Amino acid sequence: MPSSKAAIFDPKAFLANAGTGKKVLTIRKGRKAFSQGDPADTLFYLQQGRVKTVVLNDDGKEAVVAIVEAGQFFGEGCLTGERLHTGTASALEDCVATAIAKDVMTTALREHPKLSEMFIAFLLARNGRMEADLIDQLFNSSEKRLARLLLLMANYDNDGTPELVIPKISQETLAEMIGTTRSRVSHFMNKFRKLGCIEYNGQIVVHPSLLHAVLNDKLRGDQQI
Repeated sequence: MPSSKAAIFDPKAFLANAGTGKKVLTIRKGRKAFSQGDPADTLFYLQQGRVKTVVLNDDGKEAVVAIVEAGQFFGEGCLTGERLHTGTASALEDCVATAIAKDVMTTALREHPKLSEMFIAFLLARNGRMEADLIDQLFNSSEKRLARLLLLMANYDNDGTPELVIPKISQETLAEMIGTTRSRVSHFMNKFRKLGCIEYNGQIVVHPSLLHAVLNDKLRGDQQI
C-alpha cells in the first residue's frame, strides 16, 4: 500500500509552489534566468511565458537551441552532472518560473513516481524534438524549416488544430533557430503571408494552410540554406 504522503502528492502543485529549496520567480522580458558558465545547481519549471535558451561559441556567435514554453523545464542539465550551465536562458516575455534546487528535485524524483513520469515524458519529448530538428537541418530547405518552426510554436499537430497566435518573436530569433539570415526569414514570412498561410503584424497567426503546404511538400522552391 502506498503511503498517504505518496497518494496525495500532486506534481503540478509541487512545481508551482515555493517551499524548501524552491522559489517562485518573476523574470521580466529580456532578463536572464541564468547565463552560460554559471553554476548549474538549479532546475527551472516555467509556469508562464516563454524562455529562449542560447549557446555562445568561442567566436561570439550565438545560436538559439530551444524555445521553452509554459509547462516545460529548463536548466535540467544540472541533474546529469553538469557543473556549469552550457547555455543562457532569457525571457522572451514576462515569465513566472519555479527555481528548484538540484538536491530537492533529485529527492522528489526518487520519492514520487508521478513526478518522475512527468519529468521523463518531458525529456523524451525534448529528445524527440531535438532529433527532428537535426533531421530538419540536414534535409530540409530553410523555407520549410521556418514553416515547421512556426507550426511547432503554434502547437499544430498533423490533424490541424484551430489556428493559434504566436506571441511576438523577432525575425533575428527565428533566423537563429533555423540557421539562416534575417533577410531570408523576412522573405519567407512575406511569402507565407501572400499565400494566406499566416497573418503577420507583430504577432503571428498560423493558418491550417501552412500545415497543408508542409504535409503536401509544397515548400520546395527555395533550397538556399
